[in-house]
Amino acid sequence: MENYSIVLFILAVMIGLSAVADKVKLPYPVLMTVAGIGVGFIPGIPDITLNPDIVFLIFLPPLLYDAAFNISYRTFKTNINTIGTLAISLVFATASGIAVFAHYVIPGMSWPLSFVLGAILSATDAVAAMSITKGLGLSHSTNTILEGESLVNDASALVAYRFAVAAVTGAAFVWWRAGLQFAILMAGGLLVGFVLGQILSFILVRIKQNNLVIISFMLLMPFVTYLVAEDLHVSGVIAVVILGLMIARFKNKDVPEQLKKQSRAIWDIIIFLLNGLIFILIGLQLPYVLKSINSSDVLPFIGYAFVITVIALVIRMARVFAQRTNLQKAFKKGKHKITEDALLDLKSSLVIGWSGMRGIVSLAIAIGLPVTLADGSAFPQRNTIIFISVVVVLFTLIGQGLTLPWIVRRFKTD
Repeated sequence: MENYSIVLFILAVMIGLSAVADKVKLPYPVLMTVAGIGVGFIPGIPDITLNPDIVFLIFLPPLLYDAAFNISYRTFKTNINTIGTLAISLVFATASGIAVFAHYVIPGMSWPLSFVLGAILSATDAVAAMSITKGLGLSHSTNTILEGESLVNDASALVAYRFAVAAVTGAAFVWWRAGLQFAILMAGGLLVGFVLGQILSFILVRIKQNNLVIISFMLLMPFVTYLVAEDLHVSGVIAVVILGLMIARFKNKDVPEQLKKQSRAIWDIIIFLLNGLIFILIGLQLPYVLKSINSSDVLPFIGYAFVITVIALVIRMARVFAQRTNLQKAFKKGKHKITEDALLDLKSSLVIGWSGMRGIVSLAIAIGLPVTLADGSAFPQRNTIIFISVVVVLFTLIGQGLTLPWIVRRFKTD
């Protein structure tokens, strides 16, 4: 009953803050995160920890599905080169950059542990970026790139994380084997999403007169798809994304306008509740993880987290502007079928580069670190990795979250 009351209290705080978010002129994710920190420090509030399995099953599928469902397939295809660059090569570059800093600066961080930290913080959270930039007039292309990046980069980060944790536990790391496993995970997820998307489309065509059943199927399918993919040991993230893209194309051709509005209304409520809970839960983690760190280590660890935040931002900005240059060169030479619509201007590059907030996936991965190794010994530096990860997420959400609206308004994209 106590936990039930806490959940109701958090929901009430979330809904109440949502009503005043526009009036206080603070971005919605920042306001919710700060509220979560404040709630966590209230005397008598029990520790509220994130269960990674709950995050990946309850939060991730609907959020990914909703983003994929509403993304423009044509714009996504036009910008696939940039999206792929940000979602795959940038993820591994960021993980490597953070790992180098961690290994040489943070005491006790071996190379495998450093890459664990880098993998945790390598993927951005488009939920945060899109929530902050909503209503600020971003171009359709910029929106699609940010959403498309986050639809794929979670899978890349999870793969990097699995290999890094395996290295900590003593498993040998072989590059060609890692690359092959990554390809299998991605291809398998794509296949699962495609097959289940075809099955759902087949069902929807035959029950098109029953709106309630159609909406129920569309609500249920992201969770089913994610579970099927994970049970087959392929990427549940990619499977849900492909499902969303397929059903979006089906919706545009075969779904009546009234049904679209009904479905949209239900999804809007679900996504509103999930988004609010995510950012409050992120804030709630700070008071919890503080208890696991020696007081003398808090300030140094916060310093490490700040530097890691800057490193991740610099790597991202450098990669975005390098991509801008590469696209321009390819377009001039007529290579790789790069169209003029796929080019990035200076303003879009700056906004995309600054929209690198970390979020719920990073936290879930960090908190999901094994407690012990195979031999029963404690997972080394576990509390350090979790604390630094939480602080980096807060730095990106609050720091970049507060400044991103100013940058968007200052360098407004066409």
